[in-house]
Amino acid sequence: MKRSKIALASVALAGIGALALAGCASGGGSTEPTGGSSDAIVSTNGSEPENPLFPANTNETGGGKIIDSIFAGLVYYDADGNPVNDMADSITVDDPQNLTVKIKEGQKFTNGEEVNADSFINAWNYGAKLSNNQKNSYFFEDIEGFSYDEDTELTGLKKVDDLTFTIALNKPASDFALRLGYSAYFPLPQAAFDDPTAFGENPIGNGPYKLAGDGAWQHDVEINLVKNDDYTGGRQAQNGGLDIVFYASQDAAYADLLAGNLDVLDAIPAASLATYESDLGERAVNQPAAIFQSFTIPENLEHFSGEEGKLRRQAISMAINRPEITKTIFQDTRTPASDFTSPVIAGWSDSLEGADVLDYNADKAKELWAEADKISPWSGTFQIAYNSDGGHQEWVDAVSNSIKNTLGIDASGAPFVDFASLRTEVTNRTITTAFRTGWQADYPGLYNFLGPLYATNASSNDGDYSNPEFDKLLQDGISNTDPEAANEDYQKAQEILLQDLPSVPLWYSNVNGGYADTVQNVQFGWNSVPLYYAITKG
Repeated sequence: MKRSKIALASVALAGIGALALAGCASGGGSTEPTGGSSDAIVSTNGSEPENPLFPANTNETGGGKIIDSIFAGLVYYDADGNPVNDMADSITVDDPQNLTVKIKEGQKFTNGEEVNADSFINAWNYGAKLSNNQKNSYFFEDIEGFSYDEDTELTGLKKVDDLTFTIALNKPASDFALRLGYSAYFPLPQAAFDDPTAFGENPIGNGPYKLAGDGAWQHDVEINLVKNDDYTGGRQAQNGGLDIVFYASQDAAYADLLAGNLDVLDAIPAASLATYESDLGERAVNQPAAIFQSFTIPENLEHFSGEEGKLRRQAISMAINRPEITKTIFQDTRTPASDFTSPVIAGWSDSLEGADVLDYNADKAKELWAEADKISPWSGTFQIAYNSDGGHQEWVDAVSNSIKNTLGIDASGAPFVDFASLRTEVTNRTITTAFRTGWQADYPGLYNFLGPLYATNASSNDGDYSNPEFDKLLQDGISNTDPEAANEDYQKAQEILLQDLPSVPLWYSNVNGGYADTVQNVQFGWNSVPLYYAITKG
């Protein structure tokens, strides 16, 4: 194929179509600074990370919010989800399986070490290596040399010179260039490999912020970040740093926002959704975001494998009155799901075959449950586990009651004290109930909502789902350079998911947040995360 050099944004968006967000933050502004103190510290809400802060081992929002602030990858995503070169000077797509990356000169980690080709090659090899057991290793599976069975080197990564490397894929991956802003692909300094444990507690990054010093991470309390003056990319901080406070509940965080003790909040508790826009006025935020909510029923739970399991999953799904719950609990700030992705992503469809399994249908639900009982009579209690610090109790109770009242079974929520506790049991496969799940997109593409969650052996496939027909359609889609044809494959793949229901789709989320009158230039991005670097204060 003829070699062609194309700007990254053109390559990435040609692969998925233009991303469009319907709506905007009611108080959101431009990312251009309009005043405030350059050394003022901005406070925001967060949650205790599940793991030490290692990019390839962080796949949850608590740690991700921090990782994305202290590291910089080859690209970042702007407010609308468009990729913008960060550490990359250029990314050339030579053909659908080969890319060439040139890194900007003069980029450094906060310890003074240069960000170069080795920083990326070594980090990606560490993330991909089987024995390192990194949660995001799946993101390297398309690179030549990757293996799920043994320790291997990513032979598809070749250093050309100190600031240039090439990427050879083992199959065409039409959105690979678009993925490169995700944290799994961040570079690492040598210290990360010398002592990974120590590094995870006190990471050395290259992004717009850095840890404030020893003791900056107070576990289960907060983490303190300060501006990294050596960062020269497009996300240069317009403030002095971030204090990310780990709240035990969303109610406590919202109370602090109203009291002036918190600057920016990215989640409103359910009990305040009816009033927060009047409480905050133009500082209230309500906009679509690439967030999908669900709950997962593990394949190994009694009554939920084989044909019996398929019938019970479908029955449970049809027993949930999504329109009523999104109206009553969320004040219509959620939209009932009709697929497994998000309406703000190009290629989304609301007319998939089999999507009626997501409609409330009490009679059909009872019929399917009775069919399952003929295979093996139901026994026990159906529970949905959730973390109590995330504002989930109201909707879990509502979903459980809908299932209970429709199917006539005992159904309830199973609270965990915090997100880390829940994730530990999910990760270790010791959880004995269904559990809440969801997805905040890593990059703006349909594949990102499907591959990492449901492909065999995928990093976030918490229910251990496996279907060869689904896997094949997924690979057909990612190998197709025609975006429309690729999206058709993804839609067909989702029609299989609608039959198997490895997770039960619930609704699409708006980001509902707000900010205090102490800060300006607050804008929430396509994936619901505030653009912290653009915020001014004072």
